[in-house]
Amino acid sequence: MKKYLKHAFVIIYLMFSYNLSGQKSVGNTLSNQVLYFQTDWGFEDGMEAFIKKAKVSGYDGIETWAPIDSNKQMQISKWLKEHNMKVIFLCGSDPNLPFEKSLSKYKVYLKNTLKLNPFAINSHTGSDFYTLSQNSAFIEVANELSNEYNIPVYHETHRGRFSFSLPKTIEYLEKNKDLILTLDISHWMVVHESLLKNRQELLNKIIKRSNHIHARVGFEEGPQVNDPSAPEWKNTLERHLDIWEAIINKRLKENKYATITTEFGPPNYMPTLPITRKPTSDQWRSNVFVMKALKKRILKDLQD
Repeated sequence: MKKYLKHAFVIIYLMFSYNLSGQKSVGNTLSNQVLYFQTDWGFEDGMEAFIKKAKVSGYDGIETWAPIDSNKQMQISKWLKEHNMKVIFLCGSDPNLPFEKSLSKYKVYLKNTLKLNPFAINSHTGSDFYTLSQNSAFIEVANELSNEYNIPVYHETHRGRFSFSLPKTIEYLEKNKDLILTLDISHWMVVHESLLKNRQELLNKIIKRSNHIHARVGFEEGPQVNDPSAPEWKNTLERHLDIWEAIINKRLKENKYATITTEFGPPNYMPTLPITRKPTSDQWRSNVFVMKALKKRILKDLQD
């Protein structure tokens, strides 16, 4: 009984502590409807320092894997509230498990994460080795729980998951009218060895069903360029900005928040020099650069 009461207290505390604004944006200016989140992927100085640094760098919130430990949940909530920051939690299935066991664990993890009342959830869903029917079972569970808790669950386009390719993801969109995506286009640049300029008709179907963005610049041979500010990647950066901008404009027309998580990663995602393994650029600076590039693009749209 004591354990149950403690768990119930944690849930109630978190529901009122996270800085949430809901998914509708009535009364906000257009510029305030675009929210930027920073990934904690690769940050090694602790969660409190990460939240502080993200705030100082101009972010509206953070994206991190949902903690399971109740003490960590309350601590993160406290820091977010202190710094007036939102949170998108990552949640995912284990693709190394057999389908039935993976689905069961995913349902429990996702439900517990929704109880924490985040702004949204970004889901790593299913596996490229599961069948269409099996992967659809994960999506259906997510839809049911999302509706129950009235919190959006977005399924990230990601190598190794049901959404590993553009045409395969469209199959799932056609099968499930409630499937909503986090678009991380960098994965598909690698999978299709293309910037997908000749696949705009298919991309438009994806953009229509994408509500969240993972902003990392990929290219034909890798999921992450060595430095997005380098002049040799200008055309590649512009291609990504065009796609991200289309999603943002769609959300603004719907009078909903557009959310973007900048997601340049650390080594080995970040290219390194041989032997020393020194990163070829600064991960944090790369993410802030992408955020500023998007802000500049959106501001130009609003002024035109």
